[in-house]
Parts: sequence; C-alpha cells; structure tokens
Amino acid sequence: MITVYILCLVLFSVGLYCILRKRNLIKIIIGIGIMEYAVNLFFILSGYRTEGRSPIFASDQAIKNMVDPLPQAIVSTLIVIGLSLTLLIISIAIRIYEKYGTFDITRINKLKG
Repeated sequence: MITVYILCLVLFSVGLYCILRKRNLIKIIIGIGIMEYAVNLFFILSGYRTEGRSPIFASDQAIKNMVDPLPQAIVSTLIVIGLSLTLLIISIAIRIYEKYGTFDITRINKLKG
C-alpha cells in the first residue's frame, strides 16, 4: 500500500518539475494540473480500505472496515475548484499571448509593455 503513496509523490514531483524548470506557459499549466491530480489521488487513497464496504448503515450490520466518504466529498469539491483555476490560468495565458505573441516566460520578461 505504501508504494501507491510513493507513486503519488512521484506524480506530484513531476508536476513540480514542470512548474519550476519549464519556461513555456502551457507546460507550466500542465504541471499545475498534474499536481492537482496527485493531491486528489492522495486524498482518495487516504479514505481507501482493503476489502472495504460502502458507508451505508443498516441495523443488522456492524460498523467495520468501511470506506471513509469524507475524502471523496473533498475531492469532488477540489475537482470543481481545480477546473475553474485551470480555466482562469488558461485565459490569462491567452491574454499574455495576445499581448506579447509568445508563451515563453524569458522572452516576456525581456519585453516592455
């Protein structure tokens, strides 16, 4: 089970690498999306139980080995927030391209205007 958490960390690290090392705005936006998915996957995995059952209570069942529904609710909210954030960043990148004619951060820093 720990290997899945390590894979989440690797996925997050790939997104962080894209943000810190790439100079193209589109690649940076993709890196932010990868990081969001890694965090969402981590939250989902935190509520997972091996051979768990759905959290529906019945009078004849014992509360044992149930999957936690709270991370699922948080992730559904985070997906909506992440989508709106991505759309905002893309619209800002389009405006930057319209003004400067490039997505390269180093060239944008050199231009005045």
